[in-house]
Amino acid sequence: MTQTVHARAVLLDMDGTLVDSTAAVERIWLAWAKPHGLDPEHVLSVIHGRQGHQSMAILLPERDHAINIAENASMLANEAKDVDGVIAIAGADVLLEALLPHPHAIVTSADVALMNSRMGAAELIVPATTVTAENVTRSKPDPEGFLLGAKTLGVDPADCVVFEDSGAGIQAAHAAGMRVIGVGAHAVAHDPEYHVTDLTQVAVVATDGGFELAVG
Repeated sequence: MTQTVHARAVLLDMDGTLVDSTAAVERIWLAWAKPHGLDPEHVLSVIHGRQGHQSMAILLPERDHAINIAENASMLANEAKDVDGVIAIAGADVLLEALLPHPHAIVTSADVALMNSRMGAAELIVPATTVTAENVTRSKPDPEGFLLGAKTLGVDPADCVVFEDSGAGIQAAHAAGMRVIGVGAHAVAHDPEYHVTDLTQVAVVATDGGFELAVG
């Protein structure tokens, strides 16, 4: 069944939502975790959707956070160079092109270099408006990034629809007062208002007042 979602703006996560970077993310994080003797399954359950230094703080709670900040900067630089296996989520290219006339933005925990690297590897258009790690002081699940995206676009948070795949991202969007279209199998567990397997199940429909999203 197709559902109609009214919106004035769309905010899009990147990793897991627009690009499938799972192989690269897990490769780099498991290499980081090994010297610390951390359980790989636990590491992978923590890292998605968050900025790296926040994940490190959760995984190594006793460690000086200044070390996390420094290691995160190094990790981001390495991630920007390692795009082997990074591909577009099905339908991402069509969705981004359809959104071009309408207010939309990426809201990602990646920094600018990593965002451009992964979007480039996936051959996707980078929206004119982006919120990256450089623009916020708190990462998802804090709503700061989504609220900044809405403010930058000049749209009330309640009129924004967020595309997200991770628990941290969906929690952040809900904390911002926004509705969520969950993308992928893992999103369902985090109670998005709507859910799609991939972005081929979303269409942008122009209206007199702007646009709607046909989901399903």
